[in-house]
Amino acid sequence: MSEDKAIILQAQNVHAWYGSSHVLQGVNLEIRKGQTVGLLGRNGMGKSTLIRTLLGHVAKRDGRINFLGHDISNSKPHLVARLGAAYVPEGRGIFSNLSVRENLIMAARLGQEAQDEWTLERVLSIFPRLGERLNNMGNQLSGGEQQMLSIGRALMTHPELIILDEATEGLAPLIVDEVWSVIETIKKSGLSVLIVDRDWHKVLKRSDKALVLQKGLVVLEGDSKAMLLNPQLHNFLGV
Repeated sequence: MSEDKAIILQAQNVHAWYGSSHVLQGVNLEIRKGQTVGLLGRNGMGKSTLIRTLLGHVAKRDGRINFLGHDISNSKPHLVARLGAAYVPEGRGIFSNLSVRENLIMAARLGQEAQDEWTLERVLSIFPRLGERLNNMGNQLSGGEQQMLSIGRALMTHPELIILDEATEGLAPLIVDEVWSVIETIKKSGLSVLIVDRDWHKVLKRSDKALVLQKGLVVLEGDSKAMLLNPQLHNFLGV
């Protein structure tokens, strides 16, 4: 990834607390335009907290976060979303009482330059299964279909950055392969992507760079392909 690519998101010395628990302890993160970044670490090391902090969901936080030239260090989640950050949460978070079409259309908005790239038609071309279930309610979909809907809904917001938090969690192997194929398609589209997933090997094979968190600190960072060969990785991930 060329270093002359514009910086989409930059987090500097970010701290976060849940009550008296100091979860993030000075994290730095940079994502450039068109870059795919993997976020690795064992359970409870701060990955989801970092994502929630970047998006404005953690109330007690410190440090500087810049997104598309805007200081969002103290911004509310809806303002971060309006700037172009799309979130595919662990657990999918779709609206079960809305149809597939309604879930997708409700999220639709023009891109920053009024580009009509992520249309309903394009999303359905990536997820043809959703096209077959447009009138089905969210609670009538399988787990895999719900995940596809969650990703499709995020794309309909025309994001500058899409964050995928455990997008393959709890899915059947064939569906997992399909989700990773979609992630590859998203990457090729030029979107900036931040990925958290338990399958660290697939994350590293599909990302440009990666960070490893341990107890709220970045303990390893660098080129993803090189990290695959780093013997320290196994110690930090417990594999």
